[in-house]
Amino acid sequence: MKIVVIQGPNLNMLGIREQNLYGPAKLEDIHREMESIAKQNAMEIEFFQSNLEGELVDRIQECIGEADGIVINPAAYTHTSIAIRDAISAVRIPTIEVHISNVYAREEFRQKSLISPVVNGQIVGFGPLGYTLATIGLIQIMNQINANKQQQQAPKS
Repeated sequence: MKIVVIQGPNLNMLGIREQNLYGPAKLEDIHREMESIAKQNAMEIEFFQSNLEGELVDRIQECIGEADGIVINPAAYTHTSIAIRDAISAVRIPTIEVHISNVYAREEFRQKSLISPVVNGQIVGFGPLGYTLATIGLIQIMNQINANKQQQQAPKS
């Protein structure tokens, strides 16, 4: 099984920008921890980051037939991108939305996610740990989906 982690704008600047909000961890540090969890669970994991909305939409769409789950931090596009929302909705792949900071304790414009209605879950405010939680949660969702498929395919006595 495969997870694709999609990171939005400015997340490539983690460890440099606003450490009071996002902490000192770099994106590579977060990805290394996620790789460890995926490996422990015999999962493949791939990482993608872009500052461009269209590239994020393209990567979501490319997940069809390639990925079993998506972890996404759309960053600032969370609050503005109908295109990303529509792409997530269209691919119908289990998806967890992550935000490092607690967006609900920040500026009013950050408190509305256009993405949250079309994802399986949202993790906010746990810092980099949120990615770990999202990975574990997504693995559980994917395992449940596979168990349900196996149960449906099992011969009936």
